[in-house]
Amino acid sequence: MTIDKSWTTIRRRGSSNEFWNGLQHFLQMAKPFVNDRGFIKCPCRRCLNNASHQLEDLESYIFRNGFMFGYNQWIHHGEPATVNAGTMVAGPSGGIHEMDEMFDVLDDIISEDADEDAVGGPSSNDQYDDLFAALRSELYPGVSSFSSLNFLVKLMHLKVLNKWTNKSFDELLKFLKLAFPKIDLVESHYEAKKLMTKMGLGYSSIHVCKNDCALFWKENSLKDTCPVCSENQWKLQSSKRSGKNVPHKVLRYFPVGPRLKRLFATSKTAKLMRWHSTGKSKDNDVMQHPVDDKSWQEFDKRHPQFADDVRNVRLGLAADGFNPFGNMSLSYSMWPVVLTTYNLPPWICMKAEYLMLSLLIPGPQSPGKDMDIFLRPLIDELKELWVHGLDTRDAAYDNGVFRMRAALLWTVNDFPARSSLSGWSGQG
Repeated sequence: MTIDKSWTTIRRRGSSNEFWNGLQHFLQMAKPFVNDRGFIKCPCRRCLNNASHQLEDLESYIFRNGFMFGYNQWIHHGEPATVNAGTMVAGPSGGIHEMDEMFDVLDDIISEDADEDAVGGPSSNDQYDDLFAALRSELYPGVSSFSSLNFLVKLMHLKVLNKWTNKSFDELLKFLKLAFPKIDLVESHYEAKKLMTKMGLGYSSIHVCKNDCALFWKENSLKDTCPVCSENQWKLQSSKRSGKNVPHKVLRYFPVGPRLKRLFATSKTAKLMRWHSTGKSKDNDVMQHPVDDKSWQEFDKRHPQFADDVRNVRLGLAADGFNPFGNMSLSYSMWPVVLTTYNLPPWICMKAEYLMLSLLIPGPQSPGKDMDIFLRPLIDELKELWVHGLDTRDAAYDNGVFRMRAALLWTVNDFPARSSLSGWSGQG
């Protein structure tokens, strides 16, 4: 009798009944083969049959990490060794390029959902369908080195590195489709952005009053006029001119919590997030990292419950204005607000790839004393991270889930920016 093993290749484990049912059948098949202590080899993608767990734990390991590649003959779990190893049935994931580097990226993204679903069974969340469809799809018939998703991600990266405009990107996509009619690629930059948003690379657009009085957010989200100055939210109304309403100002907010969770989603960065505890200087007279400063140690004394778990995140905030157009004759000031993670070692925490853009405050003028209006989304999330925290998977230690909290320790800025952040006069 041929055993259907197609479920082992399904990537969207959190929303697949087929994976869940196949896993239950596998566990029933393996049950008679546990050892006298109740342990059996674990075929998840991290244990690789090198570690053994109790049978009741096997379910969560496989559901969280996926079934290991190449284990086509289940000789450790009840399948006779004489069965031909080539009996795996091609499933819906057939055709995926097994060596595609986007596998690991998507595994990190969906692992949090899998953790939430592992107790109660698969969910009905289909938000990743488009991503897996692009991952399964060949870029061009006969081209196995690139999936459609992999090519698109690299193309978007080139766009950012070389500062292509959205229009030029659209034109490039049209040209590629004209030159290669069978290429599997999105139609426009707008569609590419929608796909990237599902990978956690999106942001929230929050409309702002023309006079920086308030955000049209949360309690003001349904209002068309400012609750403070009564200024209209829109530049022009659709009743006067066809088309969508255009807001006066738009604040871009990049949520912090999901990106902090992703630092713990891979074992390499998860281990580095403990450096401030394991790698700090043993010499009390040497300061090589903020952890060596007295203010850090004082914070630990005041908040011992926070300090007890070294995985809790310490953040620094930097903000300043700049002219994005590179034309000094044009007066325009845009303010990025950037966070750095001080859990990381000093040779990493200030690298560009580890700095997190949290807010992009629009111009044309500096926010000045109204800075607190723009900071509200970030402050609300930081309060949530401090009080309640987030359930986070720690890839460095058996993929266990812990409650991650975060605290903002310092701000880094010049005197004019300090005046804006604190609301005090200090630059004159």
